Amino acid sequence: MLVLQGALQDLQQGHGALEEGDTAARWLGFVLLGVGLLGNSLTSKSFAAFEGSSKLKQAATAKNVIYLYMSGGQSHMDTWDVKEGVETAGPTKPIKTSADGVRISEYLPNTAKHMHHGTIVNSLTSNQGAHEQGNYIMHTSYEMRGTIRHPAMGAWLNVFQGGGNSTLPNFVFVGNDSRHPGAGFFPAAQAPLFVSNPENGLKNIKNSQPEKLQARMALADELDKDFRTTFAHRNVKAYADMYDDAMAMMKSEDLKAFDLTEEASDVRAAYGKEAFGQGCLLARRLVERGVRFVEVSLGGWDTHNANFVAVPERCETLDKGLSALLNDLNLRGMLQDTLVVVTTEFGRTPDINQNVGRDHYPKAFSAVMFGGGVKGGYVHGKTDKEGREVVEDKVKVPDFNATIAYALGLPLDQVIYSPSKRPFTIADKGQPVTSVFA
Repeated sequence: MLVLQGALQDLQQGHGALEEGDTAARWLGFVLLGVGLLGNSLTSKSFAAFEGSSKLKQAATAKNVIYLYMSGGQSHMDTWDVKEGVETAGPTKPIKTSADGVRISEYLPNTAKHMHHGTIVNSLTSNQGAHEQGNYIMHTSYEMRGTIRHPAMGAWLNVFQGGGNSTLPNFVFVGNDSRHPGAGFFPAAQAPLFVSNPENGLKNIKNSQPEKLQARMALADELDKDFRTTFAHRNVKAYADMYDDAMAMMKSEDLKAFDLTEEASDVRAAYGKEAFGQGCLLARRLVERGVRFVEVSLGGWDTHNANFVAVPERCETLDKGLSALLNDLNLRGMLQDTLVVVTTEFGRTPDINQNVGRDHYPKAFSAVMFGGGVKGGYVHGKTDKEGREVVEDKVKVPDFNATIAYALGLPLDQVIYSPSKRPFTIADKGQPVTSVFA
């Protein structure tokens, strides 16, 4: 193992051989650190039903997921669950949408034109009211524990189905959120490729000295022969496989998916100039080339102060990127196979505080799903007239995640054991909300 890690270090640092391929090398190095963590967990025991987990499964209605995460706690009262005639509503007004009877915030006028493709879930509830914990349970379905890190949905999709593009990672995260759980207890091969700035894409991915790199790879292979022979274990072989995967990625013609300059200027403008909008465009380009799960984050929703200044600004960015994405996917015939999810870690208080802001509120909040087999123009669940309590069709966070997994045709009751031999399922004991599907 040390020899292989040394070979990687040599590849990264030796005489600049990877100076123009350092992005791929860093991704490879991250992946190598966790190879083999799954061990022998995929045994016959793993296929037993985990008590309390849903046994429901359907033929997948979605092949891909574009997961738009509103980091900080999006106000349900000012976006998807707008109230009228009560003090808690504040100045935010609802507007009509393309779906009869469905109304959303006036701050989302372009998205309103696409609600005939979408389902709003206005009855989400959580018991996690702090950012890190709320973010964690939303991504993993499990409460945060100091002894284990649970996988995010994209990692589960990789383990259960794989597929996608053989030369690109199947799980990509676009944004700067360091709290993302990634692969959790799975091998780091299942972790997302992190892209901090969509406009930069994967910088310096191409190697300008292929002959020198090939020579170094051959040398590493020669040095490792005795090690591989002595320790003929599949996890050792996995290291060599990771080198091959990184090399394939560096040579892939599909790397152009990360180059947004290939898009027409009017298309790029439609998504908005902000990183979120360009991230949505990158997500479309990646899904188009077989990447199965792309997450794009938009921060700034932690509106303890000046909520009615900050939310319209955040909504303008969301509205432009989301509406352009939905329009683009629909025109390309991709929306029916792509589940677009908009969610957050919790809502904001109905009561407006002394700073004209809204505080953390996990008791009731909203999420939206478009395409991927969900009903169009549908609202699931309901809060009371002030937005305080869920009064119809409560959806817990694991239920919401089970619904995403159900759309992908993933097994909700299949157990996988962590390296510590503890059993886990994809959405804990979450039950899919089947009524949201057409």
